Amino acid sequence: MDQTDQIKSAMKDGVAIIGEDRTLKLLREHKITKVFMAANVRQNVKDDLKHYAHLEHVELIELSLTNEELGTLCKKPFSISILGVRAE
Repeated sequence: MDQTDQIKSAMKDGVAIIGEDRTLKLLREHKITKVFMAANVRQNVKDDLKHYAHLEHVELIELSLTNEELGTLCKKPFSISILGVRAE
């Protein structure tokens, strides 16, 4: 399953967490299994995500999509920089 299919599946299954703050919070609480990051995420956000994903042994996927393209992929009328996948 490629990355876009994984994102679509997470959205369909209702386990997708949209946004930097919510994703980081749940990541620290051990409730995230995977994080997708848009190509144009701010460097400080990217550094924080890499740090916490490494500590929690969570897969961090850097997409080639911009935040606008990720928002469109998720069928949202806004851009999405960070998308976490909640543990089921």
